[in-house]
Amino acid sequence: MKVIAFVDYENIWTGLLEQGYELSPEKLMQSLQLYANQNEHVLLAIYLYANFDREEFWRSQTSFEKTHVYTRHVYGKNNFSSTGLRRNAADVEIVLEAQEILITRSQTFDMMLLLTGDGDFLPLVRKIRAWGKEVKVIGVDGSVHHILQPFCATGDFFGEFLTQEMPYEYEPEKDIEQGIQILAHLQLSMAYIASTKARTALSEQLSKTTSQVKEWIRYALREKIILEKEYPDPSLKIGKTKIYLLNLENPRVQAVLGSSIEDIRKRHEKLSGN
Repeated sequence: MKVIAFVDYENIWTGLLEQGYELSPEKLMQSLQLYANQNEHVLLAIYLYANFDREEFWRSQTSFEKTHVYTRHVYGKNNFSSTGLRRNAADVEIVLEAQEILITRSQTFDMMLLLTGDGDFLPLVRKIRAWGKEVKVIGVDGSVHHILQPFCATGDFFGEFLTQEMPYEYEPEKDIEQGIQILAHLQLSMAYIASTKARTALSEQLSKTTSQVKEWIRYALREKIILEKEYPDPSLKIGKTKIYLLNLENPRVQAVLGSSIEDIRKRHEKLSGN
């Protein structure tokens, strides 16, 4: 059976994270391929939708592209900054692309596979079936909307097909002091700390993986140890970039920086004046 898959990555990723797993691109692709092989499906194409600006998905778009997944960057609300909000942005993109394929390439496939637990996809499920095609839903066990459950491919797909468990073991708070020192050094030596530069420095100097650095950033933002801002830079094509600033009002930051906090405060004032 020839299959086209549509992946609402943020929906799946978030559902698994709530259960203590951080799903990597590699694990997701392995799971899908195992499912396809077991059911004698031929995966013709995989379309994956996510807001790749999110810290959690740093570098994941490249990882997906290397496994021949068609990625779709769907910008939306960033949890930690005042960017524009596009409600259900991925849902709309998936529905539009799936219907386009139904209309233009209906003879090339037999089934559509939807990786999501979002009940808003019920109209799409009905549309696919109305075109005489099979449709299966794969979601995170316990996170699939009840109206989609009759169409689920398996009761607990990820419990069955994830090849190994991924316990959420990293404790970023243990690296907070050193991380603050790393960012302080950058802020004193550079005009501003672009988010990519900060992540690279944290990865190298803390000797942490990409996934662990993402968690460090999430923790530091959540605890208001760092702040995420947009900074205008006319030298860049888009005219702005995302930067990180140490939150100088945070007691933990104050304790680590000591007297050097005033030098960094001057840097912040200079940035604000731009």
